[in-house]
Amino acid sequence: MHNSEEFKIPIGPQHPALKEPEPVSFSVALKGEKIMGVDIRLGYNHRGIEKACEERTYIQDLYLIERICGICSHSHSTCFVQGVEDIAGIEVPRRAAYIRTLVAELERIHSHLLWLGVAGHEIGFDTLLMYTWRDREIVMDILARLTGNRVNYGINTLGGVRRDINAKQIKETLDGVDKLEERTNYYIELATQEVTVIKRLSGVGILLKEDAERLGAVGPTARASGVKSDIRKDDPYAAYAEIKFDVITDNHSDVYGRTVVRLKELLESYKIIRQVLDNLPDGPIAVKVPRKIPAGETLSRYEAPRGEDLHYIKSNGTEKPERVKVRAPTLANIQAVRHMLKERYLADMPIVIAAIDPCFSCTDRMISLNRMNLNKKEIIPWSKLHTYSIEWHRNKGIDFTKLNQKWLQYFKS
Repeated sequence: MHNSEEFKIPIGPQHPALKEPEPVSFSVALKGEKIMGVDIRLGYNHRGIEKACEERTYIQDLYLIERICGICSHSHSTCFVQGVEDIAGIEVPRRAAYIRTLVAELERIHSHLLWLGVAGHEIGFDTLLMYTWRDREIVMDILARLTGNRVNYGINTLGGVRRDINAKQIKETLDGVDKLEERTNYYIELATQEVTVIKRLSGVGILLKEDAERLGAVGPTARASGVKSDIRKDDPYAAYAEIKFDVITDNHSDVYGRTVVRLKELLESYKIIRQVLDNLPDGPIAVKVPRKIPAGETLSRYEAPRGEDLHYIKSNGTEKPERVKVRAPTLANIQAVRHMLKERYLADMPIVIAAIDPCFSCTDRMISLNRMNLNKKEIIPWSKLHTYSIEWHRNKGIDFTKLNQKWLQYFKS
């Protein structure tokens, strides 16, 4: 309930500037130009990918999962195949692990450059948008040469990767990385010296370290608040355990800090790519995986460009999974947005939301439950939804206590 001096405006899910409805709606309570509170509602564009996975084979699911997000397609497909391989006890060849890492870092470069352009556009700096999206073509061309596609690369398969890389592709990739690094150094100089950018982004969307940890923020959003968390270091997968790189953090705790983190992460990605290509092991790129996956369950983790991506997979001994559950990083960061917007001005809202690099199409969740009394609508708080979810899964035969101690410790922390 708001007093008479406050009024609400809706933003989304329909917007005249968008070609399709976003699956999220913001109801913003304003007092003048100041934001007093924000209600966030999901549930407007549900695609049912998780349920669809239960009706398809693991190989079919791989290509469906990849389409959760066009920008993070490799993130989701790798997270999924890692989980299936874990249940099946499959060890991926080292060469395949290195190729997965290569594509992962190219995707991170693509995502961060895209975000930098969008951020420039949101603050009226369209020249930055044109520059970064021009440079983005370099990495997309590299991905096309390596995988055959500029988007939804289709490089992963159960047990490894579908395509090998040759000496010519390695040289072209390194040449492209050299060009991108030169451009990135220019953007870092611009971000640290251009007064207009610094003043517009500094102090906007404040998220202190304790709030980032309390609200469960992930990825650059958390690292820009001084939280040193990165799944590539904390729980290495693919070839990351064999590669040296730094986890980038910043203590500005605002949109400016999130910009700095992403720019410096680009330099780390170039470092990782050079190590991967300089130390690419010989050998096969895939091993055979049985069509029917043994019964079991697992939780797979992956550091997507936006943050930690989680895939829960339960198998029942058939060629189709019994349950697939995806928690994309935007779902983890959305609660931080509400906190970052409070007491800010309406004009800050676009860049504060953009600063978490949201992907709402892979975030959709329902928050209401229809019971026998159809005339009564019930809104479920998080604590009640959590309890209901555990009981619902337990009735379906999913027992989280059977997960190994590593995951149990992770949940407790």
